[in-house]
Amino acid sequence: MSRGICPRVNSCGSFWISSLAIFAATVICVDAYSCHEVRTAFQVRQVGPLQRVPETPGTDVDLLICKHQGPSCCTRKMEESYQLAVKRETLHNIQSYSYELEHLISGHSDAFHDMFQYLLSFSQGHLSSLLEGSYSAVSRQTLPHVNQLFSSLSLYLRGANVSVEAAVHQFFNNIFPLVYMRLINPGIEGSMMGNEMGDCLRMTRQDVNPFGPHPDVMAQKLAGALGAGRQLVLALEEGLEVMNVTQHASLSKECVKGLVKMVYCSHCRGLTLIKPCVGYCLNVMRGCLASVSELDQPWRRYTSLLEQLTHGMAGHHSLELALLGVRENVNEALLYAQLHGPLITATVDKVCGLSTSEPTGTQPTSTEVATSTVTSSSPLPSAASSQALPEQWPGQIAHLRNSFPLKPSKNNKHSLRTLSREFLVYLQRYKSFFAALPEMMCDGENVVDDSTCWGGDGVLQSYNGKVVGIGVHAQRQNPEVKVRTVDPSMAEVKERLEHFNQETQEKFPKLDQMDPWDELGSGETEEGSTTDCDDEDGCQASGDGQEKESHEVVSSEGLGRVPGGDNPQVNPSRPPSVRVIGGLPSVSWNFALLFAGLCLQWILF
Repeated sequence: MSRGICPRVNSCGSFWISSLAIFAATVICVDAYSCHEVRTAFQVRQVGPLQRVPETPGTDVDLLICKHQGPSCCTRKMEESYQLAVKRETLHNIQSYSYELEHLISGHSDAFHDMFQYLLSFSQGHLSSLLEGSYSAVSRQTLPHVNQLFSSLSLYLRGANVSVEAAVHQFFNNIFPLVYMRLINPGIEGSMMGNEMGDCLRMTRQDVNPFGPHPDVMAQKLAGALGAGRQLVLALEEGLEVMNVTQHASLSKECVKGLVKMVYCSHCRGLTLIKPCVGYCLNVMRGCLASVSELDQPWRRYTSLLEQLTHGMAGHHSLELALLGVRENVNEALLYAQLHGPLITATVDKVCGLSTSEPTGTQPTSTEVATSTVTSSSPLPSAASSQALPEQWPGQIAHLRNSFPLKPSKNNKHSLRTLSREFLVYLQRYKSFFAALPEMMCDGENVVDDSTCWGGDGVLQSYNGKVVGIGVHAQRQNPEVKVRTVDPSMAEVKERLEHFNQETQEKFPKLDQMDPWDELGSGETEEGSTTDCDDEDGCQASGDGQEKESHEVVSSEGLGRVPGGDNPQVNPSRPPSVRVIGGLPSVSWNFALLFAGLCLQWILF
């Protein structure tokens, strides 16, 4: 009996032991595929509500994106959260890289505005000082017209619909009555009835031509130099519009699915730490940013135009000299009017039909002629002799032809050329921004290129798919993301940028012919720099070790992250500072060193 029972007991024990072992193995296996790490990653990355993540993986989950055989920690609701999260994260990364370029443009745009305003104020102040010191008879009455002139120039540089030529000619029209009544014929103002004479003089100024060629010369110089500055301001505004659209680029459904597959589908298998393969990431990002990459060619042309406009504005100090030359042009115009006073008086008498109370061509007896040192015994040249002036005249009015200082301020180390050179140094790094954006998105710790990486459908030793190029056309062979159409907003901004480039080229057809500067950041001394310091300013010689402002070295610090490099900047909202160091030996030191060398050779030999 007992022998019969024992075999049954052994068989039953073996059955239960086997069952227990299978259950233990199942528990261990289930624990190995626990969704605990997935829940942690879901919560840390703030993907969505935590209750959407199951405690244990499911085997009959119906997924749309992260499909695979075997248990999964993902659900349909999790896939929806993953799509929203990956879209948010991708746009944030795009904005992060675009932020740097946007603030490079906006920061230097503000800096150029400030520099323009500084130069305008400086030129306006010196013109006012000329009028007060040499033409006091009309200085107070011409002050409003001076303010109006420079206000118009300021509006023009800011992109307003203002004509430089019209502003200059309006200025000379407005001051002609004052010049005629107080400089050419002082004392006749009281005999004029109402504003009749003044209106006639303003309307007929260009016909009478009392200021000679100087108004036209001044208008041409200002229009040419300020035109490049104005177009540069408009170009920077256009660049900001492009960056604004790029930061809010839309991602297609195919792109979002590809991003979820690349970033989060590995979580469904419990692989929360594995990273995508480099080639796989490039295909996904180039597919998602195909429409953005279409801006590459017009953007390269745009940056080239920025360089050329900056050269045209600041090269050879064109804009600075044009603004600083306003004083000299006005001075020459007033001198011309005084020297040709009799002829101008005769012409005005015929044109306006209002005869003065004094004979034409006589020297006024009023002592209020503060603008000339000519005495009553020195008659004004007659109309017939206006072509050949008496020899004593140039000496008598030489004190009015003072040379105009080129340096806006002895303490201002940041000239327009220095600011422009600094801007171009940083602009060089962003010429290929839109082509390099997908690579920047796949750079750093986001991807790996070793023997273990995520390939979308599983863990790979290496990604074997074909890596496509940039642009919409190249995405036809993209194995990861299907690109069906071009983003309408990107197509619109591309067309707008191309139109702006074409319009700029038509306005300035000779931009390509301008001589380029020396190598950017070379720090070579520039002759005539507005930051030069010479002996007339009371500066010490550069050979004594003192810093000289003419030797400019642009700081190499970048604005935040830079494509292809990593040099963080604390405050990217403003252009980096420019350090002014070094100097050049003076001529006296050169002769001293040469003399010492000759003496040494004579002693040795």
